[in-house]
Amino acid sequence: MWDDNPHEECGVFGIYAPGEDVARLTFFGLYALQHRGQESAGIAVSDGQTIKTHKAMGLVAQVFDEASLAPLQGHLAIGHTRYSTTGSSRLTNAQPFTLETYLGPLALGHNGNLTNAAELRSDLLKHGAGLTSTSDSEIAMLTLLAGQGPTWSERIDHFMNCAEGAYCLTLLTRDALYAVRDPLGLRPLCLGKLGATGWVVASESCALATIGAEWVREIEPGEALLIDSDGPHTICHLPAPQSALCLFEYIYFARPDSQLQGNVIHQVRMELGRELARESPVEADLVMGIPDSATPAAIGYAQEANIPYTEGLIKNRYIGRTFIQPDDRLRQQGVALKFNPLRSTLEGKRVILVDDSIVRGNTSGPIVKLLREAGAREVHMRVSSPPIRHPCFMGVDMATYPELIAHRLTEEEIGAHVHADSLKYLSYEGLLRATGRDPQSFCGACFTGNYPIPGVGIAARDEIKLFA
Repeated sequence: MWDDNPHEECGVFGIYAPGEDVARLTFFGLYALQHRGQESAGIAVSDGQTIKTHKAMGLVAQVFDEASLAPLQGHLAIGHTRYSTTGSSRLTNAQPFTLETYLGPLALGHNGNLTNAAELRSDLLKHGAGLTSTSDSEIAMLTLLAGQGPTWSERIDHFMNCAEGAYCLTLLTRDALYAVRDPLGLRPLCLGKLGATGWVVASESCALATIGAEWVREIEPGEALLIDSDGPHTICHLPAPQSALCLFEYIYFARPDSQLQGNVIHQVRMELGRELARESPVEADLVMGIPDSATPAAIGYAQEANIPYTEGLIKNRYIGRTFIQPDDRLRQQGVALKFNPLRSTLEGKRVILVDDSIVRGNTSGPIVKLLREAGAREVHMRVSSPPIRHPCFMGVDMATYPELIAHRLTEEEIGAHVHADSLKYLSYEGLLRATGRDPQSFCGACFTGNYPIPGVGIAARDEIKLFA
């Protein structure tokens, strides 16, 4: 009701650090990755003999306390925080998944979406495997186990040759940590060093900084990394002809203080705003962003346009963290439960309102209305990403064709729909310029309809025919 943003699926974390309290470090690593998933959280720890796990529904701080962390003793661990796209929101889908196997205990955490999950599931069932959840992450685990070979390295190689789509895996065995990134590099994964002998992997570099680890490098697309007493070493490298990092990492998903492909996310988002100001200027008295994710783009827009930046909305950052549903009267308040406008700032002003994206368009109108009720004389909406016209099939909850407002309406029609005085999106070319990277190194399928995985685009075109 209050959220019109796309959602990432998960955050993953792994650590090999003899002598350290790895469960506690994993907790704080997951805390730093909380923005990537708020439905469930879990930690698995190995002491060299057995793997112990604790997981539950809720935020990281709700799932763990001193009592639940105390039994998780060992020197290597993985952690996971989840937002469901494939698989429903329930405890059986919470991760890490754990299983006793012929090669010993195994725990797995997965970020992404296997586009051939249905095919893999059918093959597993035909060969007698039993499934306990609706998550493609369990399919990933059983596909690993179905591989031939006496080592996990050979099983991982088998998995990478079978699986399609987006995946970053952290795997925990008795005595080793594995990190695996899909050949297209759709989701991010990085490596860090902790002290003299500790090593960390995480979805984002902000998790490394939180626990005092030093950033080393990104794990490459198609790379499988083994970390044990000898440190990290690559056991498999199967990159695709070109990488396809999801552009929404830059626009919205990644935390502003994370770094990606040599860029600090905050700086790229400011550049998105500058590009937007160059492409779509308008006379106004102030620039504001929809907090918090659009703030850097709004600052960049204001700097480029030489118009003052200010806060015009105060966000209640905890409204989304309650399980208590609003009654009918409160439900009618809509976005007013999440945002309070600053009348003293807005009254009589021509406002440029910057947002990072519009998916369904169900919150933009109410926010514009809030600003007008607070006295704004004009509201010009600027969006620091291109129109989202196509759904994502690679692990992002991006709605379906009928739900995507930019698939149904033109830019002018969307502006009229949200009752803005004007509305402009950043161009796809402007988005690519802001990253400063090779344009061929990204997945921008939600903007262009050009999917990087064969077959996914065909399914998308079929859906367009159904809903055009």
